Amino acid sequence: MKAKNTMSEHPNGSSPGNASDPEAVSGVEEASGPAKWKVIGPGLVVAATGVGAADMVATLVAGSQFGYGLLWAVIVGVILKIVLVEGAGRFSLATGKTIFEGWRSLGRWTTWYFGPYIIIWGFVYGATAMSSAALPLAALFPGVNLTVWSVIMGLAGFAMVWFGRYAIFEKITAVLVGIMFITVVGLAIIAVPNVPDMLTGLIPIIPEGGVIYTLALAGGVGGTITLAAYGYWLREKGWHTPKWMRVMRIDNSMAYVMTGIFVIAMLIVGAEVVRAAGVSISADDKGLLDLADVLKARYGEVVGIGFLVGFWAASFSSIIGVWNGVSLMFADFWGHMRKKPGGHPDTLTGGKYFKFYVLWLTFPPMLLFILGKPIGLILAYGVLGSLFMPFLAITLLGLLNGKKIPKEWANKLHTNIALAITALLFIILGVQQLYSALAPLWGG
Repeated sequence: MKAKNTMSEHPNGSSPGNASDPEAVSGVEEASGPAKWKVIGPGLVVAATGVGAADMVATLVAGSQFGYGLLWAVIVGVILKIVLVEGAGRFSLATGKTIFEGWRSLGRWTTWYFGPYIIIWGFVYGATAMSSAALPLAALFPGVNLTVWSVIMGLAGFAMVWFGRYAIFEKITAVLVGIMFITVVGLAIIAVPNVPDMLTGLIPIIPEGGVIYTLALAGGVGGTITLAAYGYWLREKGWHTPKWMRVMRIDNSMAYVMTGIFVIAMLIVGAEVVRAAGVSISADDKGLLDLADVLKARYGEVVGIGFLVGFWAASFSSIIGVWNGVSLMFADFWGHMRKKPGGHPDTLTGGKYFKFYVLWLTFPPMLLFILGKPIGLILAYGVLGSLFMPFLAITLLGLLNGKKIPKEWANKLHTNIALAITALLFIILGVQQLYSALAPLWGG
């Protein structure tokens, strides 16, 4: 059975004929601006899920240290993400296959990599995501222990994904994105950006000591395993054949343009607020709590509290995005390992393989709140995590050329060049992250 045949019959997705049908958006080829905005959906989900607290901190620190010097790197990063996610979406729509089916066609090595990765990554990420979403709540309500908030966040994400359908999940994500956007962009406006300096920041120059930050902003912001989940969310939405290609491209581009505005706003806050205050902030999630203190001192309690709410929205959107999207990826992977046909109920939202991974993301990681985070797990997470984005970029080059995709949807020369640059960037980033993860073993 072909996956594309089951996609149109998916019980949770929107089948042709609903509000997301091409005819319902008045032929998106000639759609006006407002009509185009109606097709925003899975792209917003993947962008919101990819941009979490760690990305906010990386951008904030870059702005506080280098001002607007790396603004160009943010824009390059947005373009690269559009290319990468468009490739994942194009493969799924053009072939009717999931990204995992595509990976399998490249050889067994992809399965041997992806299987251990998704298990180990999910265990450690579950604890990290819950803790990140709990930090702003613990700051807002200090009477409740951080561990208690972490458990509450995990249970809240679990309930929303376990019992909810994609349409509800998408709407909740849109609300969280709205909170993130209004909070951070509002802060950037209040901070009054220096426009001439911003224009200077469009010149691609790497400031002294800024190589790692340049790579991180160009390749890391908004880049996680959830980029590969885009095709699964397209299926959930009911977009499942090549006729949705134009809609998908608008969806993806608009979502990452919004992401770009969000990241630029965070860079402005770093350059205008943190740098001006002359303070240093932590290079981890707690750095956002440091920023909240700076904002309270400079603009008052209301602004500081508002930022903490935005911090929470960014973190919680990553929880529900991963709980939903990566669980779909795992369900597809395990379904193939069990030789289930494409689109089998066990591999879809609410299926037993999907539910197993939602459980895996939520409850075993809670043990880490009690036991601490064993160094071995953290090292394994760092090693595997550093290699996933190069894996995605390289495999997309293999999937979007030759016989693995209909000729009309295969890569053009400029797309291959863009994907090759993306792959190279992620390889360099991966090596750097791999070094950072392994450095403790030799005292580096």
